[in-house]
Amino acid sequence: MSRPRIVIVGAGFAGYRTARTLSRLTRHQADITLLNPTDYFLYLPLLPQVAAGILEPRRVSVSLSGTLPHVRLVLGEADGIDLDGHTVHYTGPEGEEGTLPFDRLVLAAGSVNKLLPIPGVAEHAHGFRGLPEALYLRDHVTRQVELAAAADDRAECAARCTFVVVGAGYTGTEVAAHGAMYTDAQVRKHPMRTGMRPRWMLLDVAPRVMPEMDERLSRTAERVLRQRGVDVRMGTSVKEATHDGVVLTDGSTVDTRTLVWCVGVRPDPLVESLGLPMERGRLLVDPHLQVPGRPELFACGDVAAVPDLNQPGQYTPMTAQHAWRHGKVCAQNVAASLGIGERRAYRHRDMGFVVDLGGAKAAANPLGLPMSGPAAGAVTRGYHLAAMPGNRVRVAADWLLDAVLPRQAVQLGLVRSWSVPLESSSPEVARVPGGPERHGKATGPAGQRPDGEETGNQPGGEPARNQPGGEPAKRQPGGEPAKNQPGGEPAKGQPGGEPAKNQPGGEPAKGQPGGEPAKSRPGGEPAKSRPGGEPAGRRSHGGRAKGGQSGSPRASGKPRRAVEAAGPRSAREGSGKPGRAPRASGAGSAGKRPTAPSGPSRSAGPPTDPGPEPPANQPPPGPDIAPGPVKRTDRRAAEGDS
Repeated sequence: MSRPRIVIVGAGFAGYRTARTLSRLTRHQADITLLNPTDYFLYLPLLPQVAAGILEPRRVSVSLSGTLPHVRLVLGEADGIDLDGHTVHYTGPEGEEGTLPFDRLVLAAGSVNKLLPIPGVAEHAHGFRGLPEALYLRDHVTRQVELAAAADDRAECAARCTFVVVGAGYTGTEVAAHGAMYTDAQVRKHPMRTGMRPRWMLLDVAPRVMPEMDERLSRTAERVLRQRGVDVRMGTSVKEATHDGVVLTDGSTVDTRTLVWCVGVRPDPLVESLGLPMERGRLLVDPHLQVPGRPELFACGDVAAVPDLNQPGQYTPMTAQHAWRHGKVCAQNVAASLGIGERRAYRHRDMGFVVDLGGAKAAANPLGLPMSGPAAGAVTRGYHLAAMPGNRVRVAADWLLDAVLPRQAVQLGLVRSWSVPLESSSPEVARVPGGPERHGKATGPAGQRPDGEETGNQPGGEPARNQPGGEPAKRQPGGEPAKNQPGGEPAKGQPGGEPAKNQPGGEPAKGQPGGEPAKSRPGGEPAKSRPGGEPAGRRSHGGRAKGGQSGSPRASGKPRRAVEAAGPRSAREGSGKPGRAPRASGAGSAGKRPTAPSGPSRSAGPPTDPGPEPPANQPPPGPDIAPGPVKRTDRRAAEGDS
């Protein structure tokens, strides 16, 4: 008899705890599969310390395969669930697709950034839900302080060293507290020439900081923030965001280059596709974390609306503390459905909260006892060490080193702005050039954003509009690689690709003797890859060439060596054709493109000036006249010549 198959979607607090507890309870009596886009469990409460340079990223990342030895890990994102067919469809990190059959399914997909219909926020703000966002914020803040210190203009300096955090909840409060300490340490070692200091702002429409927590914790946190110079504005939020600043709801304008969005979270949109009863975006479950009418389906964590038995009519809040406890109860009930143990309902007791404010400052109320100062700091860090499922010694060592050594304020530039868009249902995964399209993400069909604007060639669909200097070129390196570039599909006529039509063994090229007149020659039909003609068929989104410059032709039918051998034919330089921009010098080979037979060559000779008369060493233009074979200076025929 085959063993039952259990699939767990998501490895956050709830999913990780479910997998670990199930592995212990079933004892090889069931096949447990964990589907997650990353191979680590992220301890989110310490993420602000990663952005502030206290902890290294791997310290808060716990290996799934290393701590769950009896659980099969599948890297990918679930994008479809067939409840009747008992299968989960997923997309892997390299675009491969697959399905996972199950007898029991646990949904623990977690949450994503919460968006509000505020103009400009989706384009110019960044969230704080994953490691890529924390690494980007650390680099960005470091860069802005360095640019502000080098600026001669006082207004520019003030804008660059102003940091706006929206959302005074748990995450936003810690980000502002740690960020203020981080930038002050930078300026202390390298003072600004204008005599200014970094300015942090914390905004929220709520009447006080951390409104969901005890009022005494709120007062302690606000006092520490104001002592560090943080401008705390309650009852105020962002009305509009631009590249140069934000407009607040009180009518004032703040010039800034940094907008951190910590307003809140919403459940992963995966559960919306199931067509089951929902409660404010969360899947309704019974006190046993089981979906009514679906005995094979369980849900826990932020995607589940779990009844609060201590407060009838209420649901447990979306916190890491509840998600961690959900996981244990969910694992026990899944095992009970397989005949192992007994079911139990989820009932919790509030153990209190801890808020790390950086340094020796913290606010905590363990078991309802309010604390502040160094004592609260010791309790807070002790709680985090006890709650972490791994890396405790490394985290403690980093804390000790931070107490005795200065922090390294350097920017590595590993995560770009367009890699961490706010509109993403996978904040734990940074978008990469040429990466697979994510199903169910922020981009809509045909590479469009939900607002209908075309996304161009930026990886993942959305163009990065908050880069310094305005909107970047949508066809610059960093987009999807061209098919004839390294890492892309081989071009026709290149080794490993389909033979070119003007190569031996291929179809005669259009414009060659015996072939159809070339459409790219004067007198013929305009070439589809040239300005003014129909967009090339292999271009993405409105005729933009993938990974190339504007107006560049597609891949050449000749091998690369044959094209490079055409040096003496300076009349065929790309900059020598009317209306064609010269190629930028100094670009790497990844930014260049092989040329078509009638297009520019990669000769090292000087470009010719545009002119109406064709050069003397080129045949007169005409639809039925083809160029002759390329001659080499060493009297040998180039490869591919007839």
